[in-house]
Amino acid sequence: MNMNIVQSLPLIALAALAACAELRPAATTPPQPAEEAAARPQARPASVAPAANARTAEQFDTTTADERAAAAAPKAGGERSLGTSVASLGDPSKPGFWLETPLVTSPTQGRVRYPGSGKSAQVELLPIDGATTSGSRISLAAMRLIEAPLTDLPTLEVYAGG
Repeated sequence: MNMNIVQSLPLIALAALAACAELRPAATTPPQPAEEAAARPQARPASVAPAANARTAEQFDTTTADERAAAAAPKAGGERSLGTSVASLGDPSKPGFWLETPLVTSPTQGRVRYPGSGKSAQVELLPIDGATTSGSRISLAAMRLIEAPLTDLPTLEVYAGG
C-alpha cells in the first residue's frame, strides 16, 4: 500500500502544478506599449500606400517619377558619414524613401549610397534598436532607386544631413 502512494506522487505533483497555473489571477491592466515604440515616427504619411492586392515590386513601389528624381538628386554638402550598414529590404507596404537604422538616435534626413551601382538616394533615417553594427532595413523605393538587388543584403554607405 505504501508503494502505491509513492508511485502516485508524480501524478499528484503534476496535477497540483497544473492547478496552480489555473489559479493565477488575470492581469487587471493591459500591458502598456514601450515608450520608444510609441515615439517612433511613421514613414511619410502623405505617401500613397500600395494596393491591398499588390504582388510585384512595381505594384508595391508607389513613388512618382518626380519623387524618384528628387530622391536621386545630390544635395550640396553639409553631410557627414555615419558609416556602413548591411541592409535588408524593409516592409514593402511602407511607402517612401527611408532607412530604418541603428546608426541614428532620432529621425533625420540623410542619404544612402550603394557602391555596387554608385547610385545614391535621399532618405529619411529612422532609428531602430540595436548596436551600430546591427543591420538596417531600407524601403523598396530606395532600394530600387540605388539599383541594389532586392534579394541581396547590400552594404550601404549611410550619410546624415545634406
